[in-house]
Order: sequence, then C-alpha cells, then structure tokens
Amino acid sequence: MTKWAASLIRISTHEVETLQKRLADIVERRMAAELRVVMLDAEAEAEAKQAETCSEAAWMMTSYREGSKRKRATMMLQIEQCQIEEQGARDALSFAFEALKKYEHVAEAAKVLQRKKMSAFENAQLDELGLRRKAVAGR
Repeated sequence: MTKWAASLIRISTHEVETLQKRLADIVERRMAAELRVVMLDAEAEAEAKQAETCSEAAWMMTSYREGSKRKRATMMLQIEQCQIEEQGARDALSFAFEALKKYEHVAEAAKVLQRKKMSAFENAQLDELGLRRKAVAGR
C-alpha cells in the first residue's frame, strides 16, 4: 500500500472513531434526559399520592405541578435537541464511513495494480531468461 493511501485511511479511520465517540456521547445525554423525565414523572405521581393523604401537601400541589411541568418541558426540549444532534452525528458518521470505504477501495485497487505490474515485470524477466538460455543452448 502506498504511503498516501495509508495516510488517508489512517486519517479517515480517526475521523470515523471520533464521530462514533461523539455519537455515543449524544446518545448517552439523550438517554440520561429520558431517564430524568421518567424519574420526574414518578416523583410527580408519588407527590400526588401523598397529597391525597396530607392536606398540607395538597395545598402545595398546584405549585409543585407547575414546577414539574416546567422541568419536564425543559427536559423534553433537551431530548428533542439531542435527537436532532444525534441525527446529524449519524449522518456525519455515515459520510465519514463512506469516505473511509472509498479510500480503502482505492488503496486495494492500487495494490492490485502494483501486483499486476510486478507480475508483468517478473514474466518479462523470465521470458528474457528463457530466450538467453535458448540462445546459449543453440550455439
């Protein structure tokens, strides 16, 4: 493999790995936000059950629900932003992976061409060696 092909493949592989790490971070953030929404919903349900039995908690339930709705809306916005960012990262990863495969294909084609040239050169040398032996034997 030529040096330029190896360099392109190495750079492209690094780019793919970097984008994979970025995508993993985005997915992790999205999943954490989704988990926070689930936990917030569970807390709201627990508070509602407690408000049924405690009049003091029932009195504060309206404020709690408003705060909970705002937090949930913020988290849902974060989830949507992560989903958009995740899609962009997936697209970028797809393009980088395609580029890597193209470079690998070009490098493989260069190897095949080099092998063909080397084979042709070896055959020419063997032909010349055969002609020389025939010429020496015919004397």
